[in-house]
Amino acid sequence: MSGDLSTALARSGGVSALYAGNARAVVARNLSATKTSNWTVVLSGFFEPVFYLLAMGVGLGTYVGDVTLPSGLTVEYAAYIAPGLLAVSAMNGAVYDSTWNVFFKMRFARLYEAMLATSLGPLDVALGEISYALLRGAVYATGFLTVMQVMGLNLSWTAILALPAVVLVAFAFASFGMAITSLMKTFQQMDWINIVLLPMFLLSATFFPISVYPAPLQWLIQAMPLWHAVELVRGLTTGDLAPGIWWHVLYFVAMVAVGLTVTTRRLRALFLA
Repeated sequence: MSGDLSTALARSGGVSALYAGNARAVVARNLSATKTSNWTVVLSGFFEPVFYLLAMGVGLGTYVGDVTLPSGLTVEYAAYIAPGLLAVSAMNGAVYDSTWNVFFKMRFARLYEAMLATSLGPLDVALGEISYALLRGAVYATGFLTVMQVMGLNLSWTAILALPAVVLVAFAFASFGMAITSLMKTFQQMDWINIVLLPMFLLSATFFPISVYPAPLQWLIQAMPLWHAVELVRGLTTGDLAPGIWWHVLYFVAMVAVGLTVTTRRLRALFLA
């Protein structure tokens, strides 16, 4: 009966068609699935940036030397790339859960169709999936920040603010990733996500300052969300703060708003039309 009522409200456009206030049920379902199936994948997502840090920051950093930030502050190479890898870790964790996992549930397992046949609305599903990706990103961030602290790579007390910053970054990538995934229909189309992520990872000032690139390429890099994430987190961990840091925050707030709006509308169109 409650499922029929929810469906009727969905078709009529009522408020409860979008949100029933039970996104936690989706999070609980995902946590249960993680414990029984793919916990090794989740665990590997933490060690990947640590290995990059040891190989690039500690190993290669011996030959690179110090890096001068745009403000003139000089830091060792490991302290330069560590916040970049932290941002990448948050992005990868959020994107993995909000794209490939969501695509399988949406197109093959038909899980969302079953969820929306209950009292849950599309915003419950969207917030639940994104919250789980957010939780995963927060776990990665906490672990990696701890590694950075032990290695002496957090150069300012503001590094503690990198945790909520990374959570915001993960929230933005998860909501936007789920919105894009809702438009995909085949696995071949999903490959485009990796094609976009790889250049962002390599170019977004993660390993080198963008000043080494030509001006047109710098403008392109500065339009990428990962560059904003790296600059935000690096500013907090090094203490190299500037008023422009708020533009990075606003960039991700806009991503969250757009991602949630598109995801909610797409889920409603796909399963409640």
